[in-house]
Amino acid sequence: MRRPLAVLALFIACVAPVACVTINVYFPEAAAQKAAGQFVDKVLGGEAPAPSDPPPAPERKNPAAALLDLLVPSAHAQGADITVQTPQIQAIQVRMQERFSTQLRAHFDSGALGFTRDALVAVRDAALIPLAQRAAINAAVAAENRDREAAYREIALANGHADWAPQIRATFAQQWIERARPGWYYQDSHSVWQRK
Repeated sequence: MRRPLAVLALFIACVAPVACVTINVYFPEAAAQKAAGQFVDKVLGGEAPAPSDPPPAPERKNPAAALLDLLVPSAHAQGADITVQTPQIQAIQVRMQERFSTQLRAHFDSGALGFTRDALVAVRDAALIPLAQRAAINAAVAAENRDREAAYREIALANGHADWAPQIRATFAQQWIERARPGWYYQDSHSVWQRK
C-alpha cells in the first residue's frame, strides 16, 4: 500500500510544476523595431537612412526556456512577429504619408516642428511658420497626432495585445528619432529639444 502512494506522490511532484506553468507572451521588441522602422520609412518617404546600430545578437535561451519550447512549442512563437498590415493601419499610414509630404516636411526642415519623446509631433518654434500658415499647420499637427495615436492602438489590437500599446508607442518614438533627417528636431528623454 505504501508503494502506490509513493508512486502517486512522485507523479504529482513531476507533473504539478508542468501543469501549473503560466505561459507569458513577451513583447517581441526586435520584430516591433523592424515593423515600426518600415512604417516610419514609408511615412517619411522611404529616403530615411538606415539606423546605425548593429543588428542585435541572437538571443541565447536558457535550458529551462528550451525545455518549455519542447513541451509547449507555441509558448514563445505567439509573440514572434508584429502585424502592421491591416486595412485600418494602412489607411492611417497613407494619410500620414500624404500629410507629411504636403504639409509637415517643410516645417520639419525649417525646425518649426519636431518629434516628441512620446512618438507624436509638436510645434517647436511657431515663429518659423509664416503667420498665414499657422492655423493650417496646427490643424495638420493635431490630425497627425490623432492618426499616430490611432496607429499605435490599432497595431496593438491587430496583434491581439491591447496591453502592448505603450511598448509599441515607445518603439515608434525611437524609430521616428532614429530616422529623422539631419537638422530635424526631437525631444530627448528629458523633453529637451535636440537637433539631429
